[in-house]
Amino acid sequence: METKEIQKLLDFIASSGLDEVIIETSELKVKVRRNSTVQAAAAAPAPQASAAPAAPAAVAAPAAKKELAAPEAAAAEKSDAKLVTIKSPMIGTFYRASSPESPSFVNVGDEIRPGKVVCVIEAMKLFNEIESELSGKIVKVLVENATPVEFDQPLFQVELI
Repeated sequence: METKEIQKLLDFIASSGLDEVIIETSELKVKVRRNSTVQAAAAAPAPQASAAPAAPAAVAAPAAKKELAAPEAAAAEKSDAKLVTIKSPMIGTFYRASSPESPSFVNVGDEIRPGKVVCVIEAMKLFNEIESELSGKIVKVLVENATPVEFDQPLFQVELI
């Protein structure tokens, strides 16, 4: 199932009165529930299928957020007012540099501009350069080098300039 197909399915479910939908194919199992702690769950794809179809289903499964008290929430909003998150556009393995011997593309404190490569994500033996779409300063690297990442997973926090 492609990302667009899953998005259409989620839009359809949102506009309908359905509380639960389960779709199962030989490659993928998607279960979507409304008004539940778990919004969606994806089973591992069949061995002959690639891991790519399972990733978009993870988009619909937001992590449970801890509720903040009113003063803490206000403080968090204030501190995050200028912070933007660069998220992974795909699933794969996150690398901070083009090779183990090379320096990292970006480090905390580095200024970035649109088009600047910030990392590489390996997906199905292809190395995809991830470029910044904004101008700012890297405040925090949220992922360890050479670790798997999910679609839409936060990678960097950037303070806008």
